[in-house]
Amino acid sequence: MGAPIFIAGPTAVGKSSVAMEVAKVNGGEIISVDSMQVYCGLDLGTAKPTTEEQTLVPHHLINVVELTESFDAATFIDKARGAIEKIEKPIFCGGTGLYFNAWIEGLGEPPGADEEIRTKLEEKEIRELLEELREKDPATYEVIDRQNKRRLVRAVEVIRLTGKPFSSQRAAWKGEAPPNFILLQRESRDLRQRIVARVDQMFDDGLIEETSALLPTLEKNRTAQQALGYRQVIEHLRGERDLPETKALVKSRTWQFARRQQTWFRKMRGAIRIEVEIEESPGDTARRIFDLLK
Repeated sequence: MGAPIFIAGPTAVGKSSVAMEVAKVNGGEIISVDSMQVYCGLDLGTAKPTTEEQTLVPHHLINVVELTESFDAATFIDKARGAIEKIEKPIFCGGTGLYFNAWIEGLGEPPGADEEIRTKLEEKEIRELLEELREKDPATYEVIDRQNKRRLVRAVEVIRLTGKPFSSQRAAWKGEAPPNFILLQRESRDLRQRIVARVDQMFDDGLIEETSALLPTLEKNRTAQQALGYRQVIEHLRGERDLPETKALVKSRTWQFARRQQTWFRKMRGAIRIEVEIEESPGDTARRIFDLLK
Protein backbone atom coordinates (compact mmCIF):
# COMPACT_ATOMS: atom_id res chain seq x y z
CA MET A 1 0.00 0.00 0.00
CA GLY A 2 1.28 3.46 -0.87
CA ALA A 3 1.20 6.41 1.53
CA PRO A 4 -2.37 7.73 1.82
CA ILE A 5 -3.30 11.13 0.46
CA PHE A 6 -5.65 13.12 2.69
CA ILE A 7 -7.89 15.79 1.14
CA ALA A 8 -9.84 17.80 3.69
CA GLY A 9 -11.64 21.13 3.99
CA PRO A 10 -15.01 22.74 4.67
CA THR A 11 -18.23 21.80 2.94
CA ALA A 12 -18.58 23.00 -0.68
CA VAL A 13 -14.86 23.75 -1.03
CA GLY A 14 -14.62 21.17 -3.83
CA LYS A 15 -12.95 18.23 -2.06
CA SER A 16 -14.84 15.44 -3.80
CA SER A 17 -14.24 16.72 -7.32
CA VAL A 18 -10.54 17.20 -6.64
CA ALA A 19 -10.22 13.75 -5.05
CA MET A 20 -11.87 12.26 -8.15
CA GLU A 21 -9.25 13.91 -10.37
CA VAL A 22 -6.42 12.75 -8.12
CA ALA A 23 -7.76 9.20 -8.20
CA LYS A 24 -8.08 9.23 -11.99
CA VAL A 25 -4.42 10.18 -12.32
CA ASN A 26 -2.85 7.87 -9.74
CA GLY A 27 -5.33 4.99 -9.91
CA GLY A 28 -6.36 5.50 -6.30
CA GLU A 29 -9.59 4.76 -4.46
CA ILE A 30 -11.46 7.16 -2.20
CA ILE A 31 -12.29 6.57 1.46
CA SER A 32 -15.09 8.96 2.44
CA VAL A 33 -14.48 10.82 5.71
CA ASP A 34 -18.07 12.01 6.10
CA SER A 35 -20.31 11.16 9.03
CA MET A 36 -23.53 11.34 6.99
CA GLN A 37 -22.58 9.82 3.61
CA VAL A 38 -22.32 6.50 5.44
CA TYR A 39 -26.13 6.33 5.62
CA CYS A 40 -28.10 4.66 2.84
CA GLY A 41 -30.72 7.06 1.50
CA LEU A 42 -29.11 10.33 2.57
CA ASP A 43 -28.02 11.23 -0.95
CA LEU A 44 -28.89 14.76 -2.02
CA GLY A 45 -28.44 16.49 1.33
CA THR A 46 -24.98 14.99 1.84
CA ALA A 47 -23.78 15.71 -1.71
CA LYS A 48 -23.01 12.01 -2.03
CA PRO A 49 -21.05 10.98 -5.15
CA THR A 50 -23.35 9.81 -7.91
CA THR A 51 -23.57 6.21 -9.04
CA GLU A 52 -21.63 7.15 -12.16
CA GLU A 53 -18.86 8.76 -10.12
CA GLN A 54 -18.65 5.74 -7.83
CA THR A 55 -18.40 3.51 -10.88
CA LEU A 56 -15.65 5.64 -12.39
CA VAL A 57 -13.62 5.74 -9.15
CA PRO A 58 -14.15 3.19 -6.35
CA HIS A 59 -15.47 4.78 -3.15
CA HIS A 60 -15.50 3.30 0.35
CA LEU A 61 -17.53 4.09 3.50
CA ILE A 62 -20.49 5.33 1.50
CA ASN A 63 -23.89 3.64 2.03
CA VAL A 64 -22.45 1.28 4.63
CA VAL A 65 -25.20 1.51 7.27
CA GLU A 66 -28.97 1.75 7.22
CA LEU A 67 -30.80 4.71 8.73
CA THR A 68 -31.89 2.45 11.55
CA GLU A 69 -28.26 1.88 12.60
CA SER A 70 -25.83 4.04 14.55
CA PHE A 71 -22.41 5.16 13.32
CA ASP A 72 -19.60 6.85 15.23
CA ALA A 73 -15.84 7.48 15.12
CA ALA A 74 -15.02 4.00 16.40
CA THR A 75 -17.12 2.45 13.63
CA PHE A 76 -15.41 4.71 11.10
CA ILE A 77 -11.97 3.51 12.19
CA ASP A 78 -13.03 -0.12 12.06
CA LYS A 79 -14.49 0.15 8.57
CA ALA A 80 -11.66 2.36 7.27
CA ARG A 81 -9.11 -0.20 8.46
CA GLY A 82 -11.00 -2.91 6.62
CA ALA A 83 -11.09 -0.83 3.44
CA ILE A 84 -7.50 0.35 3.45
CA GLU A 85 -6.19 -3.22 3.55
CA LYS A 86 -7.61 -3.74 0.07
CA ILE A 87 -6.52 -0.42 -1.47
CA GLU A 88 -3.16 0.15 -3.08
CA LYS A 89 -3.48 3.95 -3.24
CA PRO A 90 -5.97 5.24 -0.66
CA ILE A 91 -7.28 8.79 -0.78
CA PHE A 92 -9.06 9.94 2.39
CA CYS A 93 -11.49 12.71 1.46
CA GLY A 94 -14.05 14.54 3.57
CA GLY A 95 -14.83 17.20 6.10
CA THR A 96 -15.61 15.36 9.35
CA GLY A 97 -12.78 16.55 11.57
CA LEU A 98 -13.57 14.10 14.36
CA TYR A 99 -13.03 11.15 12.02
CA PHE A 100 -9.73 12.55 10.73
CA ASN A 101 -8.72 13.07 14.35
CA ALA A 102 -9.69 9.52 15.28
CA TRP A 103 -7.79 8.03 12.33
CA ILE A 104 -4.64 10.11 12.86
CA GLU A 105 -4.32 9.98 16.64
CA GLY A 106 -6.75 7.39 17.93
CA LEU A 107 -10.00 7.68 19.79
CA GLY A 108 -8.82 8.44 23.29
CA GLU A 109 -10.91 7.36 26.23
CA PRO A 110 -14.07 9.48 26.56
CA PRO A 111 -16.41 8.43 29.36
CA GLY A 112 -19.28 6.17 28.47
CA ALA A 113 -22.87 7.34 28.55
CA ASP A 114 -24.70 7.69 31.83
CA GLU A 115 -28.36 6.98 31.11
CA GLU A 116 -29.66 8.82 34.18
CA ILE A 117 -27.71 12.01 33.42
CA ARG A 118 -28.45 11.79 29.69
CA THR A 119 -32.20 11.35 30.25
CA LYS A 120 -32.32 14.44 32.47
CA LEU A 121 -30.31 16.48 29.97
CA GLU A 122 -32.48 15.41 27.04
CA GLU A 123 -35.49 16.80 28.91
CA LYS A 124 -33.89 20.25 29.01
CA GLU A 125 -34.38 22.90 26.36
CA ILE A 126 -31.47 23.86 24.12
CA ARG A 127 -31.33 27.23 25.84
CA GLU A 128 -30.70 25.59 29.22
CA LEU A 129 -27.98 23.34 27.82
CA LEU A 130 -26.25 26.30 26.21
CA GLU A 131 -26.34 28.25 29.45
CA GLU A 132 -24.65 25.41 31.34
CA LEU A 133 -22.10 24.90 28.57
CA ARG A 134 -21.26 28.61 28.42
CA GLU A 135 -20.71 28.68 32.17
CA LYS A 136 -18.63 25.49 32.44
CA ASP A 137 -16.85 25.34 29.08
CA PRO A 138 -16.72 28.64 27.14
CA ALA A 139 -14.30 27.18 24.57
CA THR A 140 -16.71 24.45 23.46
CA TYR A 141 -19.62 26.89 23.66
CA GLU A 142 -17.94 29.05 21.00
CA VAL A 143 -17.52 26.29 18.40
CA ILE A 144 -20.31 23.76 18.97
CA ASP A 145 -23.37 23.56 16.72
CA ARG A 146 -25.87 25.32 18.96
CA GLN A 147 -28.83 23.81 17.15
CA ASN A 148 -27.60 20.23 17.54
CA LYS A 149 -29.17 19.09 20.79
CA ARG A 150 -27.54 15.65 20.64
CA ARG A 151 -24.05 17.18 20.66
CA LEU A 152 -24.99 19.67 23.35
CA VAL A 153 -26.31 16.87 25.56
CA ARG A 154 -23.11 14.86 25.07
CA ALA A 155 -20.83 17.81 25.85
CA VAL A 156 -22.67 18.66 29.07
CA GLU A 157 -22.89 14.98 29.99
CA VAL A 158 -19.09 14.59 29.73
CA ILE A 159 -18.57 17.73 31.81
CA ARG A 160 -20.86 16.43 34.55
CA LEU A 161 -19.27 12.98 34.52
CA THR A 162 -15.66 14.17 34.63
CA GLY A 163 -15.85 17.58 36.29
CA LYS A 164 -13.64 18.91 33.47
CA PRO A 165 -14.41 21.07 30.43
CA PHE A 166 -15.21 19.02 27.33
CA SER A 167 -12.69 21.12 25.36
CA SER A 168 -9.80 20.30 27.73
CA GLN A 169 -10.39 16.59 27.24
CA ARG A 170 -10.10 16.97 23.47
CA ALA A 171 -7.19 19.41 23.67
CA ALA A 172 -4.73 16.56 24.10
CA TRP A 173 -4.89 16.15 20.35
CA LYS A 174 -1.56 17.35 18.98
CA GLY A 175 -3.00 18.59 15.71
CA GLU A 176 -0.02 17.37 13.70
CA ALA A 177 -0.93 16.63 10.11
CA PRO A 178 0.34 13.35 8.68
CA PRO A 179 2.35 13.38 5.44
CA ASN A 180 0.35 14.22 2.31
CA PHE A 181 -2.42 16.00 4.22
CA ILE A 182 -3.97 18.50 1.81
CA LEU A 183 -6.24 21.20 3.19
CA LEU A 184 -8.35 22.97 0.56
CA GLN A 185 -9.41 26.53 1.25
CA ARG A 186 -11.34 29.25 -0.58
CA GLU A 187 -11.92 32.94 -0.13
CA SER A 188 -14.95 33.43 2.15
CA ARG A 189 -17.21 35.10 -0.40
CA ASP A 190 -16.47 32.40 -2.97
CA LEU A 191 -17.15 29.60 -0.47
CA ARG A 192 -20.42 31.19 0.64
CA GLN A 193 -21.61 31.57 -2.96
CA ARG A 194 -20.79 27.92 -3.61
CA ILE A 195 -22.81 26.93 -0.54
CA VAL A 196 -25.80 28.95 -1.78
CA ALA A 197 -25.57 27.34 -5.22
CA ARG A 198 -25.22 23.85 -3.73
CA VAL A 199 -28.26 24.24 -1.48
CA ASP A 200 -30.39 25.59 -4.35
CA GLN A 201 -29.34 22.60 -6.48
CA MET A 202 -30.19 20.15 -3.70
CA PHE A 203 -33.73 21.50 -3.47
CA ASP A 204 -34.07 21.56 -7.28
CA ASP A 205 -32.94 17.93 -7.40
CA GLY A 206 -35.61 16.83 -4.92
CA LEU A 207 -34.34 17.19 -1.35
CA ILE A 208 -37.87 17.66 -0.02
CA GLU A 209 -39.13 14.53 -1.78
CA GLU A 210 -36.12 12.51 -0.59
CA THR A 211 -36.61 13.65 3.01
CA SER A 212 -40.35 12.98 2.90
CA ALA A 213 -39.77 9.42 1.71
CA LEU A 214 -37.23 8.82 4.49
CA LEU A 215 -39.16 10.63 7.22
CA PRO A 216 -40.58 7.62 9.12
CA THR A 217 -37.09 6.11 9.42
CA LEU A 218 -35.25 9.40 9.97
CA GLU A 219 -37.42 10.22 12.95
CA LYS A 220 -36.12 7.06 14.68
CA ASN A 221 -32.43 7.97 14.25
CA ARG A 222 -31.47 11.10 16.18
CA THR A 223 -28.02 11.19 14.63
CA ALA A 224 -29.12 10.95 11.00
CA GLN A 225 -31.97 13.41 11.35
CA GLN A 226 -29.47 16.04 12.53
CA ALA A 227 -27.83 16.06 9.08
CA LEU A 228 -27.73 19.54 7.60
CA GLY A 229 -30.63 20.11 5.25
CA TYR A 230 -32.65 17.13 6.41
CA ARG A 231 -33.31 18.57 9.85
CA GLN A 232 -34.60 21.83 8.38
CA VAL A 233 -36.70 20.05 5.72
CA ILE A 234 -38.24 17.82 8.41
CA GLU A 235 -39.28 20.98 10.26
CA HIS A 236 -40.72 22.36 6.99
CA LEU A 237 -42.70 19.17 6.45
CA ARG A 238 -44.09 19.56 9.96
CA GLY A 239 -45.31 23.03 9.02
CA GLU A 240 -42.84 24.96 11.15
CA ARG A 241 -41.73 27.26 8.29
CA ASP A 242 -42.40 27.82 4.59
CA LEU A 243 -40.11 26.78 1.74
CA PRO A 244 -38.27 30.10 1.17
CA GLU A 245 -37.53 30.34 4.91
CA THR A 246 -36.37 26.73 4.93
CA LYS A 247 -33.97 27.27 2.02
CA ALA A 248 -32.58 30.41 3.66
CA LEU A 249 -32.10 28.55 6.95
CA VAL A 250 -30.29 25.64 5.29
CA LYS A 251 -27.93 28.10 3.59
CA SER A 252 -27.28 29.91 6.87
CA ARG A 253 -26.73 26.71 8.87
CA THR A 254 -24.43 25.30 6.19
CA TRP A 255 -22.32 28.47 6.20
CA GLN A 256 -22.08 28.31 9.99
CA PHE A 257 -21.04 24.67 9.75
CA ALA A 258 -18.37 25.48 7.16
CA ARG A 259 -16.93 28.14 9.45
CA ARG A 260 -16.74 25.66 12.31
CA GLN A 261 -14.96 23.22 10.01
CA GLN A 262 -12.46 25.94 9.06
CA THR A 263 -11.82 26.64 12.73
CA TRP A 264 -11.14 22.95 13.36
CA PHE A 265 -8.82 22.49 10.39
CA ARG A 266 -6.77 25.56 11.33
CA LYS A 267 -5.36 23.41 14.13
CA MET A 268 -3.74 21.07 11.61
CA ARG A 269 -0.10 22.03 11.93
CA GLY A 270 1.96 20.95 8.96
CA ALA A 271 -0.98 20.55 6.57
CA ILE A 272 -0.34 21.50 2.94
CA ARG A 273 -2.76 24.37 2.42
CA ILE A 274 -4.07 25.13 -1.04
CA GLU A 275 -6.12 28.24 -1.76
CA VAL A 276 -8.43 27.27 -4.62
CA GLU A 277 -9.12 30.11 -7.04
CA ILE A 278 -12.67 30.91 -8.17
CA GLU A 279 -12.27 29.73 -11.77
CA GLU A 280 -9.83 26.91 -10.98
CA SER A 281 -10.91 23.49 -12.26
CA PRO A 282 -10.67 20.34 -10.10
CA GLY A 283 -8.12 19.01 -12.57
CA ASP A 284 -5.93 22.07 -12.11
CA THR A 285 -6.13 21.72 -8.32
CA ALA A 286 -5.21 18.04 -8.61
CA ARG A 287 -2.15 18.96 -10.67
CA ARG A 288 -1.13 21.46 -7.99
CA ILE A 289 -1.43 18.70 -5.39
CA PHE A 290 0.82 16.34 -7.34
CA ASP A 291 3.38 19.14 -7.82
CA LEU A 292 3.43 19.78 -4.06
CA LEU A 293 3.75 16.08 -3.23
CA LYS A 294 6.73 15.45 -5.49
